[in-house]
Amino acid sequence: MGDELFKKTTHHSKYSEIARLVELKEKQGVKISLAFPTLNEEATIGKEILIIRTELADRFPLIDEIAVIDSSSKDNTRKVAEQYGAKVFTAKNILPKYGNFQGKGENLWKSLFVLEGDIIVWVDADISNIAPKFVYGLIGPLLENPETAYVKAFYERPMRLARGIAASGGGRVTEILVRPLFSFFYPELARLVQPLSGEYAGRRGLLERLPFSVGYGVELGHLIDIVEIEGIEALAQVDLDMRIHRNQTTEALGKMAFGILTTFYSRLAKYGRADITGALGDAHISLEQNNNGHRVIKSAVSHHERPPMIEISEYRAKFGR
Repeated sequence: MGDELFKKTTHHSKYSEIARLVELKEKQGVKISLAFPTLNEEATIGKEILIIRTELADRFPLIDEIAVIDSSSKDNTRKVAEQYGAKVFTAKNILPKYGNFQGKGENLWKSLFVLEGDIIVWVDADISNIAPKFVYGLIGPLLENPETAYVKAFYERPMRLARGIAASGGGRVTEILVRPLFSFFYPELARLVQPLSGEYAGRRGLLERLPFSVGYGVELGHLIDIVEIEGIEALAQVDLDMRIHRNQTTEALGKMAFGILTTFYSRLAKYGRADITGALGDAHISLEQNNNGHRVIKSAVSHHERPPMIEISEYRAKFGR
């Protein structure tokens, strides 16, 4: 592959002629669903729904369905989402027979059951600079190329600091953990600019065959599974310029890294990439400094994984699989 960037890399401006995307969609006879996984996002979810719905559903009929999959928010997330015209689902009420876990991956997995689209777009609900490009930029490659089955976003990620906004610095877990791991085991994936980005889209026929980590490892797990199941040609990435959102603390990123490693090791074992012997730790350990020095804090990080949705009998019955 040489030193070039990921092969299927484009800029969102290539897909800015939305009427053309609508023509492609109608010609192919597909439905497109957009879902926001949420947990206490009342401050931003209304704006996101309004901007996307106005441009990509009302003005141009590109999106057929906008939904929020909520993790039992304690604020007014669900109420605001309904007011702005989204379908609203509470994750624990979807497929209740199979229980409920807390985590973004859980919401994404359950969204496959309630959404109607042949193409599913997932966008995080905390984006301050939301714009239609966050959606049509992900849809474009899928409509243009039948070989593409999953599209990742990438962007500049400014960091909010006490003195203002730094031009870059987001994606810290990617650069100090995920890219080095990919460089060892999946060098083709190391060429993705932001493998952990929260905005991506895929074809139902692929998504329903993927297992979903319910926690932090869902994005990494998807990429590895897709490469192993479909090959690298199924993936594409799109430059969305910039994304402004909340930046997490170092402590929170440590827990995220632990969850991602759990998923990564499970994939190494699953695909025979490495032989891991001995038991692994079952909790994230961090140190908190106080007046008496440091104390150890152990935090459980969800490592549960949902099976491919195609294995769920209710799903097969609903979608005729």
